[in-house]
Amino acid sequence: MPLGLWIREATWVFAVIETVHIMALAVLLGTMIVIDLRLLGLGLKRQPTAEIARLLNPWFWSSFLVMIATGICLFASEAVRLSESSPFSYKMVFLLLAVGVHLTIHRRAISNGIEGAAFSKTAAWLSLGCWLGIALAGRAIAFL
Repeated sequence: MPLGLWIREATWVFAVIETVHIMALAVLLGTMIVIDLRLLGLGLKRQPTAEIARLLNPWFWSSFLVMIATGICLFASEAVRLSESSPFSYKMVFLLLAVGVHLTIHRRAISNGIEGAAFSKTAAWLSLGCWLGIALAGRAIAFL
């Protein structure tokens, strides 16, 4: 039986995968919020942003990989419906933007170590906007 069909037809499989997907997103958002608030000059002022990011980096990437793996499984179970879903399209655009921001300007802002500067604040707001956009668009998939 193909993976997508099994996920869709089994009683609890979709719900379990979706729960793990949402939990991974929550961990990822938690790590990003802590780092982005620090870039904005708020909270954890005794520690440099680079140190906080270094400590949270394994949590970020682990939850990102779990989120991607479970997302692929969820997509496999509803590929036709999702391919026609506007919120899903927005979620994928936000995901690409979030990863792009994270790997470029966000990383540079963290390594600069100038918390509260205009560049750091811009990176933090872009990061927060993209990751929260993913969460909101993902939630909208069920309703639109």
